[in-house]
Amino acid sequence: MKFGLYSSIANPPRGEDLPRCVDEVIEEAKLAEQAGFDSCFFGEHHQDKDGFLPSPLIVCTAVAAATTTLRVGTSVILLPLHHPVRLAEDVVTLDVVSKGRVTLGVGLGYQPADFRTFGVEMDDRVELFEEKVEIIRRSWSRESFSFDGKHHQIDDMRVMPDPIQNPHPPIWIGASAPVSGRRAGTIGDAIVTTPSTTLEHTSRLIGHYKDAAEAAGKQPTPIIMRDAWVASSRKEAEDVYGPEVMEAYRYYWKNGLREFQSIKDESELTLERVAKDRLIMGDPEECLTEFQRWAEGTGAESCLLRLRHAHSGGPSHAQIMKTIDLIGDRIVPYMG
Repeated sequence: MKFGLYSSIANPPRGEDLPRCVDEVIEEAKLAEQAGFDSCFFGEHHQDKDGFLPSPLIVCTAVAAATTTLRVGTSVILLPLHHPVRLAEDVVTLDVVSKGRVTLGVGLGYQPADFRTFGVEMDDRVELFEEKVEIIRRSWSRESFSFDGKHHQIDDMRVMPDPIQNPHPPIWIGASAPVSGRRAGTIGDAIVTTPSTTLEHTSRLIGHYKDAAEAAGKQPTPIIMRDAWVASSRKEAEDVYGPEVMEAYRYYWKNGLREFQSIKDESELTLERVAKDRLIMGDPEECLTEFQRWAEGTGAESCLLRLRHAHSGGPSHAQIMKTIDLIGDRIVPYMG
């Protein structure tokens, strides 16, 4: 199993120092490349008070310019909000600039304010999503095409330049529910699961995905994202990472995310309760065992690690650099 970073670029509470955050993420990506990581991914949000950057492809370009082998990608771009031809052109341009190192990860989106801002009907998001994925694929086909859909009409158009990757940059689809897992299997090149679900839930979701991918004649490619932290001891991991991840989980619980609905009162939302089968956290030996268990339980080809949390802005850059080093020394060599 390969490893990637998922980096949230935000500076709570008011986004005061985003240039520093960008510099830190680039340094973390450079160290991750040296440590044997495979990739670095960035997400998209809009209008967040903490300054969460809304244009992940621009950050991907900065990271690609600072590295030589690390793949860069989005996890995820909120596809219903984007024109598919413009997005296809931007991604293929980055494919050329990075010499074939870009992955396009896309998702439906879930925040009504985003859809209102872009003048997109949220009720149309599934239809929009499926049309846009098809148009992006055709845009990268190296030939002219036309498209007559409910939401898009394209007449005899050819996107240039051609992709560096063959046949094109991979299209990964973020999913958290069985229906979205099946959609990823049918129209995507890979599934990316959410980082805060249990192993049992993640394995079931990937099962739905694999069934759909095989029915569509595709080779399943499951990708997992995990909240994880490797430290010199379990106590250090809990002290450093615990407060950050729990701030994120409180936000998810308050907003009714499915994986936290069994918790009825906020007093029940403790690190001890949510860590089991959800967090990969501890000393290198403990974490290696857990990564191996997740690899066997999900069949994942790659694992994206969410080290920094946008809701709190932490752990710190220095602590993240230390953990990347530990993962490179004590985890990556044993997961090939």
